[in-house]
Amino acid sequence: MSSDSLILILKSLKLTTVVQIYDEALKLAEKENWGYRKFLSYLVENETQARNDRRTERLLRQSKLPEGKTLASLDEKLLPEKCRRMLPSILDGSFIERAENLLTFGLPGRGKTHYLAAIGYEMILQHKYNVLFISTFKLVQKLLIAKQALELEKQLKKYDQFDVIIIDDIGYVQHSREEMEVLFTFLAERYERKSLMISSNLVFSEWDKIFKNPMTTMAAIDRLVHHSIILEFNNDSVREQEAMKALKK
Repeated sequence: MSSDSLILILKSLKLTTVVQIYDEALKLAEKENWGYRKFLSYLVENETQARNDRRTERLLRQSKLPEGKTLASLDEKLLPEKCRRMLPSILDGSFIERAENLLTFGLPGRGKTHYLAAIGYEMILQHKYNVLFISTFKLVQKLLIAKQALELEKQLKKYDQFDVIIIDDIGYVQHSREEMEVLFTFLAERYERKSLMISSNLVFSEWDKIFKNPMTTMAAIDRLVHHSIILEFNNDSVREQEAMKALKK
């Protein structure tokens, strides 16, 4: 078989990285006197690594995670003790396998969003989970537009592709009845099937401000809490602490 014919076959098999490195790898194999097994392993390992890298890039791009809010930039010393202690077990990703939710509560500026975003990044980098970060306001608006276009089921199926969805700032938006209904539908749809990670500045006892109806509020909380990890960010404002550090420097 000619070299050109082999390249065509590799392209047809979509082994793009093997195609790119084949000539260089062949020269290296001849120089180092590799056997067939080592030469094949070299090609396969490079193809696999390149595919993993491309998949990671795609997952990061579609996740819409806020830039810079990673584990490396998270100052764990500023976190409440329980949040810090629970972090290693959360990062193993098993809560997503069990379709559990991660719920964080606390006043603004306590680091909830950074905490959840950092976990989201690690779920992609370490476990290749499909993650989406979205504000409550944007989520509700997208669901409402879909409902008005009679495409709510289609939109819910679109969100179903994500292993975990991070909903930021439940409680900031005061919803109308229609908005409350689509949000509840979304929560109920993922119940016991897919994970949610939620940040809220309102404790559960104040969620009637979100859903208005007491029965709907109880039903929403029941579904979220049933399989969940609940963390309270009762620390001092992370933003204030970081500002003070900057001033001292």
